[in-house]
Amino acid sequence: MHELSIVMTIVELAERSAQQHQAPAVKQIDLEIGALAGVELSALRFVWPEGVKGSVLENAKRIIHQIPGKGRCEDCGGEFALAQHYTPCPNCGSFAKQIVSGNEMRVRSLVVEGIG
Repeated sequence: MHELSIVMTIVELAERSAQQHQAPAVKQIDLEIGALAGVELSALRFVWPEGVKGSVLENAKRIIHQIPGKGRCEDCGGEFALAQHYTPCPNCGSFAKQIVSGNEMRVRSLVVEGIG
């Protein structure tokens, strides 16, 4: 389950950011996770409480923005929804495509607590 390592990386990023801003904790974290990023959201939600325990994220509100997969066919130029990487173009059947969106996995924003 690599979702725990993802949570631990997010904790490290949040800890660094909170330290840079001299904040004791994070109030809210917004994450963007694409449908094609290889992250099982139910597993991420399951390991989150244990992964953030004792960190600046322990009591933070977590918001996950799911980014749908989208591809552009390199043969016909059509754009289409992608549920998985190996989906062919529905217009021409080609497997040659560019991923337009859905591979994202990033911290969109952090809201930190003020000091004192």
